[in-house]
Amino acid sequence: MNRRTLLRTATALGAAGLASGVPTATAGASTTAGTAASSGSGRPGPLRVQVVLFEGVEELDLAAPYEVLSASDHFTERDVRVRYVALDGPRTVTAAFGTRLRAEHRWAPEEADLLVVPGGGYARRDDPGVRAEIRRGALPQALAAARRPGLTIAGLCTGVMLLSAAGLTRGRPCTTHHRAQADLVEQGGVLKKARVVDDGDLVTAGGVTSGLDLALWLVRRELGVDAVLGLETMLEYEARGTVWTA
Repeated sequence: MNRRTLLRTATALGAAGLASGVPTATAGASTTAGTAASSGSGRPGPLRVQVVLFEGVEELDLAAPYEVLSASDHFTERDVRVRYVALDGPRTVTAAFGTRLRAEHRWAPEEADLLVVPGGGYARRDDPGVRAEIRRGALPQALAAARRPGLTIAGLCTGVMLLSAAGLTRGRPCTTHHRAQADLVEQGGVLKKARVVDDGDLVTAGGVTSGLDLALWLVRRELGVDAVLGLETMLEYEARGTVWTA
């Protein structure tokens, strides 16, 4: 059985389990899918995604989820809207390797279904990067205040440490870049040895390249297996590693 057939079969079995009331290994990961408001025409409303920018953010951390989620719009009938946002936006930020990026939209997590927090600069003790943002405190406070029903907050790499500083990972299954895992546990996170950890409204992923797998998992969860298979064909990349689900 090839991978495409296996994924479709697993999805069908999961749906059957939900219909019969029998829990399945993947059922818990789909509990937030389809929660966006209806457009009133029988179709679900748009999937609204915001990717957070800050000084020193890692280029690949933000680019992989941004591209995958933006491109998912071509593989689903549901409208997908992906925006860069910054806490002090609209503004221009300079990423870890000097790329200048413009956040055209204001900070508005109340208008999002997915809020994606990349990492960058955790190894640096000074500006810019995650540690500097934690030290300043404004971004962790804003992330803590953003939590609400209907919003999934996703962090990858050391962006998860921003979620930890916000108190969002305490007592919850999660993961981060391998060099930050000890800090995550010390701060109360329940570390899972997986590439992506899905705990419903909190989804986290490991080091830099896991942003691809995080985004593909979110597409599968929110838009379905056919969308993710189409994306994998376009990207010439197959999701790798373990996904832990609640």
